[in-house]
Amino acid sequence: MENDKIVVGLDIGTTKICAIVGRKNEFGKLEVLGMGKAESDGVIRGIVTNIDKTVNAIEKAVKEAEDQSGIDINVVNVGIAGQHIKSSIHHGSITRSSNDDEITIEDINRLNSDMYRIVIPPGSEIIHVMPQDYTVDYEEGIKDPVGMSGVKLEADFHVITAQTNAINNINKCVRRAGLEIENLILEPLASSLAVLSDEEKEAGICLVDIGGGTTDIAIFHDNIIRHTAVIPFGGNIITSDIKQGCMVMQHQAELLKTKFGKAIAEEASPNEIVSIPGIRNRAPKEISIKNLAHIIEARMEEIFELVHAEIITSGYENRLAGGIVITGGGSQLSCLKQLVEYMTGMDARIGYPNEHLGRSKVDAVKSPMFATSVGLVLTGFRAIDERENRYKQARENGRPERKVRTTGGDFFTKILNKTKGLLIDDLDGRNDY
Repeated sequence: MENDKIVVGLDIGTTKICAIVGRKNEFGKLEVLGMGKAESDGVIRGIVTNIDKTVNAIEKAVKEAEDQSGIDINVVNVGIAGQHIKSSIHHGSITRSSNDDEITIEDINRLNSDMYRIVIPPGSEIIHVMPQDYTVDYEEGIKDPVGMSGVKLEADFHVITAQTNAINNINKCVRRAGLEIENLILEPLASSLAVLSDEEKEAGICLVDIGGGTTDIAIFHDNIIRHTAVIPFGGNIITSDIKQGCMVMQHQAELLKTKFGKAIAEEASPNEIVSIPGIRNRAPKEISIKNLAHIIEARMEEIFELVHAEIITSGYENRLAGGIVITGGGSQLSCLKQLVEYMTGMDARIGYPNEHLGRSKVDAVKSPMFATSVGLVLTGFRAIDERENRYKQARENGRPERKVRTTGGDFFTKILNKTKGLLIDDLDGRNDY
């Protein structure tokens, strides 16, 4: 086992903090060795608001994952989300010295790293720079220019920024828990690795990850991420609506939502009643399932109106042949798929992180609520942009004289250096270009 590459994903969510330990098996599938989770009290809408509570929850989740997997955890891939996440499109270009030479991976990396120097609003930090289409000597629409000849190399970049304070708080919590961050990844990008296939990304698809505090959106087309957004509503606000509308306790509202909730009120029986125990010798409260469904439907409609508005804003509304994939804990709500199809006019399905999972010790990871956690582990083995995987392969295949020992069927390289945006080299630290 010591020869296998072990990767740990740490999802610091609004409702739960989850740590998953995984490795690749001989078939290239992810084998989950252990999972730990703890209730998240110190996070609101994806932002750490209480460091001590968050540190305690991280320590509890990591300890549970360590005990289950028998592995000492020191380094983790961490997800980041929250309303403070912003995405924008920027244009970058470099001029190469010679037209005769082929465009190399080094040129691509130089262009990418230049984008980390763009001016962004004060108090923000760039977490991802993702190239869209390239232009070589004014020839547009090139997906992968490596190997072409040309002097002027340009590209549009999808740049994602986050609040520096939010990043610092996550760093502080993880460090205080005795861990080190390997990669900081936007959560919808991690979820996309777990639940979307390459065919869907090629055809065009919108991923909607409904978490406790936020709903994250990622739109793909031609295997390239085109748009990301974060909506500051999630499953917790539905629970809060039920608590107020039915006048029950918070934990009772959560149970009503998960056990009896429906996203379409027409699907609920008008005669079905649930009895809730009264508080301190008071009579039990009777809740109509129909009324419960009306409360849930109203909030879900609002969330998916905002999702649909983001799809229209992205400009890819009519190019998403794959439709919508809904994942996250909120996707388990009964009748949600039908509501989404009715509201958007697009095909929809629920996204389960099964496609990339092999035989695992923990069956619970197959639930949509762990899609982000599984995706964070997968980012340890795969790049978010498929082109980076090809560049890695090209570098390995281009130097046959160097024999590289593979580990567990997959050679691991760091995906992105968040400060420089460069592909990090192999384990020996030498340049391979």
